[in-house]
Amino acid sequence: MAGTDDIVRGLLVVIVVGIGTVLGWVLFVRTPDNLAQLLGVLLVVAVAVATARIGSNVAGSLLPAHNVAEVAVEGPISRDGGGGITSPPVGASADDIVEQIDRADADRGSEALLLKLNTPGGEIVPSEDIRIAAEEFDGPTIAYATDVCASGGYDIAAGCDELWAREGSIVGSIGVVGSRVNAKELADRLGLSYEQFTAGEYKDAGVPLKEMTEDEREYLQGIVDDYYDQFIDTVAEGREMDAETLKDTEARIFLGDEAEERGLVDRLGTRDDVEASLEQRLGEAVTIKEYEPERGLTGKLRGGAQQVAFALGAGIAGVADGDIEGLSFRR
Repeated sequence: MAGTDDIVRGLLVVIVVGIGTVLGWVLFVRTPDNLAQLLGVLLVVAVAVATARIGSNVAGSLLPAHNVAEVAVEGPISRDGGGGITSPPVGASADDIVEQIDRADADRGSEALLLKLNTPGGEIVPSEDIRIAAEEFDGPTIAYATDVCASGGYDIAAGCDELWAREGSIVGSIGVVGSRVNAKELADRLGLSYEQFTAGEYKDAGVPLKEMTEDEREYLQGIVDDYYDQFIDTVAEGREMDAETLKDTEARIFLGDEAEERGLVDRLGTRDDVEASLEQRLGEAVTIKEYEPERGLTGKLRGGAQQVAFALGAGIAGVADGDIEGLSFRR
């Protein structure tokens, strides 16, 4: 059946290219009697190339050559991927990834979604946006952890039907970190004083140029605790695990084999093993289409200079959706 589809797709492309070539020849070579004739050959070639692309798209739409869509989440997760106008994204852009998943879902050939995860996590809401897009995909969704699937990356995996990993994959870090830079002593040495006009008792809580009061510390710790409870509830529901079992991990990271023993990972295996499992699910040979972000000039202009740092240790995390007066929340 696959061989027949390939032949039909090829014939469709040839037919569309033939029509485009004839049309270009008539318009730019046969009819004009002026300078256009000199450019006719080039224009015919241009039209032929354009129609070849159109024909390929039409054939791919009518008779898709794939049955699995693959979308990659690699690097720290942020809204726009970081980077800037002159530099490429330094991490995973949630907006781009959601757009890729949506395109895959709309593609009639994508019967299943393979989500490749190699991320330490990142901003909280962008990570949730990717997870929600995976949950809404109409078909089986398989998450495959390569090197790291931690924190926000594990949040995303909780939205998939299965999570695969390698024995050496780093999995977990189900926790939240709140941090701030304390520059009060440095400011005093430089002769700088902090003066800010605010309305609301906690508006400047976490500002690095002043000492934090116990009330402010308790307030900000409450925000971290709320984020943590949300994270636990999301994973418990998505992975069908007991919340207390997840809390017992104490936001630690685990290698793939121990993660599997704890129920954090469904199965261990290579990429070939994942594809073999997909073949069993779909009941046919698997052909994968890798989706790429469609970032034009607008997307590059949208990308700011925000950089998302991450660490491997007490917690693997990315920076949350924004700082609250100098304080960043990490998942």
